[in-house]
Amino acid sequence: MQHNTLDVNNDEFKALLDKSAELVLEQFAKIDQQKGYHFYPQKDVEQWFDEPAPEEGMDHYDLLEETREKVLNTATGNLGPHMYAYVMTSGTQMSIIAEQLASTINQNVGKWHLAPAINEIEKRVIKWGADMMGFDSDAAGVLVSGGSAANQAGLTVARNIFFEKFDIRKKGLFGLQPFTVYASQEVHGCVDKSLEVLGIGTDNLRKIKTNPDFSINLEALELQIAQDQKDGLRPFCLIGTAGTVNTGAIDDLTALAEVAKRYEMWYHIDGAYGGLAASLNSLKDKYKGIELADSIAVDFHKWLYQPFEAGCLMVKDWSVLKKAYFKKADYLDTSLEKDEGRVDFNEHYFQLSRNAKALKIWMSIKAYGLRKIKEMIQKDIDLAVYLADQVEASSDFELKARSDLAIACFRYKGNLSDEVDVVEMNQKLIPALEEDGRVFITGTKLNGEFVLRACLINHRKNKATTDYLLDVIRDVAQKIGHNHLESIKA
Repeated sequence: MQHNTLDVNNDEFKALLDKSAELVLEQFAKIDQQKGYHFYPQKDVEQWFDEPAPEEGMDHYDLLEETREKVLNTATGNLGPHMYAYVMTSGTQMSIIAEQLASTINQNVGKWHLAPAINEIEKRVIKWGADMMGFDSDAAGVLVSGGSAANQAGLTVARNIFFEKFDIRKKGLFGLQPFTVYASQEVHGCVDKSLEVLGIGTDNLRKIKTNPDFSINLEALELQIAQDQKDGLRPFCLIGTAGTVNTGAIDDLTALAEVAKRYEMWYHIDGAYGGLAASLNSLKDKYKGIELADSIAVDFHKWLYQPFEAGCLMVKDWSVLKKAYFKKADYLDTSLEKDEGRVDFNEHYFQLSRNAKALKIWMSIKAYGLRKIKEMIQKDIDLAVYLADQVEASSDFELKARSDLAIACFRYKGNLSDEVDVVEMNQKLIPALEEDGRVFITGTKLNGEFVLRACLINHRKNKATTDYLLDVIRDVAQKIGHNHLESIKA
């Protein structure tokens, strides 16, 4: 360690970087066999880190070894092909390199002159993402933590712009006629949270019933809007979903745009999961109308295969974001700047301190190209079709929902004939599979019915790994059944 700094000399630093690279390569060396989950009781994991903050530093190599043992080797298997829970993607090798480089220069992308190159790169990847989806070639936007933050930001912009004439940013919601937000029953839970945070309240969120394919029912939507108007409420915002988390359902985005226009509502689309799939020729028809949104949320850490975090909010132009967020502060004043082309993101979003999320996205797109990325998205979707076909053709599984995207929902039946036993078996499967660890999958409810839900959003998956998922579920289910019989005998 050098005096009067936290640095080691460059030779020692290089050796540490080489060692960290070895740790990365270890993960890739066993990537095909990486477990979906490593099961440890919470108290055990807590105990690994139960220590006071050290007064003196430890040997750096010993620290890397401790990190390898406690963090890398116990990590949930997002990197490998056996993760099916939630919407967990894999990252890319180039994005790993990019994250290291971004951390090295440690730029704050809150103001242009603090990170000129990263600022312009962020503007560029937002344009690339908008072009991929066919949203708007002049789109403005901001990178955020994820879909939840992007949707909250979209609803914030909607509220602040929609009620600008009432000076809502200064006066708040007090005295305004109550206003309502509309979305399908399958809308992501972050919308509820956003309306709580924004002071709109979930009592004013109308969750509209869905069609058999889990897309929003337009007739029910129109009836609810008419009823709210009759009751003296102000329809404010309509949210379309371009890929629900439960089943990947895509709402009729064009029809929703027409409803929003007819009732003079803000039209926001949650495309966090499925938005980038609009780039596929095979799904163009499903995404018609995405260009009509006033705002859209999308996650680059889903189908651009980026590491967390890489969410994004997009709107039609930069003035919309600035009207929604700008707040003058003397220490952030830009009036003396001569270059009018600069975009200061702190004037267009809530955050001032922002890390360089854009570099990994830019480097990945440059490294692999959109054609290859689209091929991987299509492969994921094709694998979900393959999984659904395998389930449907089997005698011991039951398919509950197909998807236009990369989700399949199903149940294990085995030789069980009683519905109560089937439900109990599938509910037991989730913790049992977590403890087994070979694959990681979670459950959800469709129309009140508990199902297993597999999301295939990893460029490292293939048919063999998909078959492996069903084999592991069968194996664990049979063990549950065997243990149940043994307990009865005992």
